[in-house]
Formats: sequence, structure tokens, C-alpha cells
Amino acid sequence: MEIRTATLRDLDMIAAVEAECFPIAEAADRDTIRDRLIAYGNHFWLLFRDGELVSFVDGMVTDEPDLKDEMYENTSFHKEDGEWQMIFGVNTIPICRKRGYAEMLLKKVIADAKEQGRKGVVLTCKDALIHYYAKFGFVSEGISESVHGNVVWNQMRLLF
Repeated sequence: MEIRTATLRDLDMIAAVEAECFPIAEAADRDTIRDRLIAYGNHFWLLFRDGELVSFVDGMVTDEPDLKDEMYENTSFHKEDGEWQMIFGVNTIPICRKRGYAEMLLKKVIADAKEQGRKGVVLTCKDALIHYYAKFGFVSEGISESVHGNVVWNQMRLLF
């Protein structure tokens, strides 16, 4: 297993995993991923197994305390010394789920955000995943204002 942050050279692999993990309405397209990699590739954590990308977590850093839909498309919200690490997606290809890969990445994201002096980590998730993120210390703040992909999301926050 190898965990590292992303570079623009990883674009095609990341876009393929994103497309495999999320419905079209929720998935970031290749151009959006490219823009994110240019702006904050160091906030993409990639997990490789035998040289193949099988899981990644991505997000940005901002002083905004809540995850807003505009952040998914607009990289100008990113502030490298921001207070909050936002997570846009936790992606593991379906055939590799339930093996602890996402857990390894989330622990790395949390450790890095803590080491970087952030206030905490924020993400949104569907109802079925609230219990999963709670095991890392995330607390549900209720229904998010996000309507990304025309889905109801719960905002979760981990305070340091």
C-alpha cells in the first residue's frame, strides 16, 4: 500500500475512480478534477494497491465553516492556511470496499489536518453513512444546505 498526495499526472486515474464511485449527478467531471488538482492537489490523498489507484479522499481548505455547493466548482474558496479541511469525496472502487482503505485515508487526512493546525474537518454524507463517519469522531450537525446532485446531505464536523 502506498498513500500519497496527488499531482496533475494522476488526473485520468482520479477521474476514472470518481466516475466509478458516484452517480453522474454527484461525480466531479474530469475538468473539475483538473481544476482542483491545479489549485490544491496536496489535498487529494491517494491510496494505491499494487500500483493501482483504489481509493482517494479529496477536498480543499477554507476559512468558511460550512461546506457549500459553490466550493465543489469554484477553487477560489481554497485558502491554503485556512481553518477547515473540507472533504468533497471519499472514494473507493466498488470491488475494493470493506477492506479498510477509506479508513486508512481518513485517518491520514485527519492527522494531516491536525498537524497543519486546522480547527477540524467538515464533510457531508447521506444518512446511511452518518454512523461510519461517527466512528472517526465526526458529529452530525443535521441536514446540510447542500443540494449537490439533488440529494439530501448531512453535514458532519470533527473538531480538534
